[in-house]
Amino acid sequence: MKILHPTKYATLLFAFLLLFTTNAQELTKVSPEEVGMSSERLEYLTKTFQDYIDENELPGAAILVARKGKTAYFETFGKNDLENNVPMTKNSIFRIASQTKAIVSVGIMILQEQGKLLITDPVGKYIPEFMETKVAVSKDDGSYDIVEANRPITIRDLLTHTSGVSYGQGIASDLWEEAKIQGWYFADRDEPILATVTRMAELPFESQPGEKFVYGYNTDILGALIEVISGKPLDTFLKENITDPLGMTDTHFYLPKDKKERLAVVYSNSEDGLERAPNPGGMIGQGAYVEGPRKSFSGGAGLLSTAMDYTKFLQMMLNKGEFNGKRIISPKTVELMTTNHLPFPLGEGTGFGLGFSTVEDLGLRGELGSEGEFAWGGAYHSTYWVDPKEELVVVYFTQLIPAGDIDDHGKLRALIYQAIIN
Repeated sequence: MKILHPTKYATLLFAFLLLFTTNAQELTKVSPEEVGMSSERLEYLTKTFQDYIDENELPGAAILVARKGKTAYFETFGKNDLENNVPMTKNSIFRIASQTKAIVSVGIMILQEQGKLLITDPVGKYIPEFMETKVAVSKDDGSYDIVEANRPITIRDLLTHTSGVSYGQGIASDLWEEAKIQGWYFADRDEPILATVTRMAELPFESQPGEKFVYGYNTDILGALIEVISGKPLDTFLKENITDPLGMTDTHFYLPKDKKERLAVVYSNSEDGLERAPNPGGMIGQGAYVEGPRKSFSGGAGLLSTAMDYTKFLQMMLNKGEFNGKRIISPKTVELMTTNHLPFPLGEGTGFGLGFSTVEDLGLRGELGSEGEFAWGGAYHSTYWVDPKEELVVVYFTQLIPAGDIDDHGKLRALIYQAIIN
């Protein structure tokens, strides 16, 4: 038997380790052709988004397209800060608003996997104020009655946005306004999220539990649930269970001071073009993400992140719960989260799972994509989707509110799918 010389053995061991390490890395940049996309056809995407910048329709943007676990396209456009001529970079940090919901929904499913809850549980089991809630019912004369809820709201109701909890601007908006709980923006609140959510429980909701899809504070309530059940602040729980294991080092509720220069400026589309949103402002504004109380961890709309960080999270979902050797949730949990749970359509050809919209009928939806796709977006005009059939993850970040009638989301979808050639 031939015995390898120690030097040759060391060389082979190093080569093996290098191969293993290379294979273990995900989202590494490759040529589009390596993952079945066309560099030439992706130029249409680049030109179109550069046109939005040149025509002053977008201040800046980042687009990341991953396919088959590799980064096929990652480009930035325009400026992080127009007035100060700061370019948008791949490390720019964005307010992701409702894209927080997917991460917090995964947090709830982690607690179910740990045996600490069931999503069929009533919310009131953990936050007693929610055991008996009320519903506002409109009357013909424009007033409303307040009635008892037919049943307790469950955790699954919150995950599917069928609890009846709105953003406080529906039938009984006067009472929500009086309680100073309206809109999705919480960063300026000088109280913990649980305190705000507990006050919500006293107010009348928009519909009976399970009756219809009502977009609102559902995931903020889930964030408070995570704090109660885990015994940890929401930011700590997410850091320990999701963002740190995934290597999402730039995902925060409130920005560390040494990262403030990377935070993209918010702009608004107006008749006179792009205008810098007020500072701090409210829902339209720069927000209290650097300066402010740093007390309210909004599970519905509070996180800041980068395009690469958020892609890591979505790649984990596409990988059935695992990324770079770190398992966050099980494949069956991912399946449940990305399956439609609504007994009625959310929109033409679409449904809603546990934290994500779902594509149920491609023809009815009428846009390029695949059945089984799951997605959502954020108030600052960001969007994302995951297409398991195409092994595709798309993250698009910009900071534009209100966005006006810009057609960038539709063009983004069309120009990515036309570049898939294999």
